[in-house]
Amino acid sequence: MDIQSESERIKAFVEKGNYHAAINLALSGMNECRRRDDQMGVDHFLIVIKDITGKLINEFGSKK
Repeated sequence: MDIQSESERIKAFVEKGNYHAAINLALSGMNECRRRDDQMGVDHFLIVIKDITGKLINEFGSKK
């Protein structure tokens, strides 16, 4: 897997507002990295998921 190109693909879904697809792709990337014992890749996709979650909180979370 090319982590950089997959990250760009995920980013495109986020930009379109398709967070469901973005998180699914990030989880799939993380799992593939886990299967290959690529801890750096796992960490990368966890950060991507965290960033997507942050965007969801900022966009849809209550402002209280």
